[in-house]
Amino acid sequence: MPNVNVYKMDGTKAGTLTLSDKVFGAEYNEPLIHQAVVTRLANERQGTKSTLTRTEVRGGGRKPWRQKGTGNARQGSIRAPQWIKGGVVFAPKSRDFSKDMNKKAKTAALISALSKKVADGELVVVDSLSVKEGKTKEMVAFQKALKLDKTAVIVMDNDDIGVIRAAQNIQTLSTLPVAQISTYEVVANAKVVVTKAAIQKIEEVYGK
Repeated sequence: MPNVNVYKMDGTKAGTLTLSDKVFGAEYNEPLIHQAVVTRLANERQGTKSTLTRTEVRGGGRKPWRQKGTGNARQGSIRAPQWIKGGVVFAPKSRDFSKDMNKKAKTAALISALSKKVADGELVVVDSLSVKEGKTKEMVAFQKALKLDKTAVIVMDNDDIGVIRAAQNIQTLSTLPVAQISTYEVVANAKVVVTKAAIQKIEEVYGK
């Protein structure tokens, strides 16, 4: 079973924690993680773009001039693509980009991603997380104490408004309730900061 250090908000060590092998000791499955990330990004696409083809542009029913004898190139409609205000060739249309992934595969991808973070030393466990004043400077101090110099996501066991408010102005720091943890959030950030209580909830849900 993997062991990790538990830290306080000031960066001092508060002890160690033994993690579940089922959740934090799984093998790395890159294809499955890739599938989970692609599915997440595809489901966020709106797919609402749409432009008009020559059959949808209004007007152009009459031939602009006769076929022969004018010296001009033959034309059948003023709404052909080569005309101003004409239709678009191979016009993009609205479509559904969404993908599906079964529940077991999603769970396996998340477990694999979390295990990789533990193996690489990129999962940081904090004893508890609270901000008294809800000020950005408090989270900046927290960042420096735990050496979160790159992107990091904080996974919390509760919706602490003070922490959320203090972190929202820091571009490299984001917060997430444990119920919304996903493979994408884990792999998209250099480090994952998890409270001790959130670790217990993750193991309860995914360690069965």
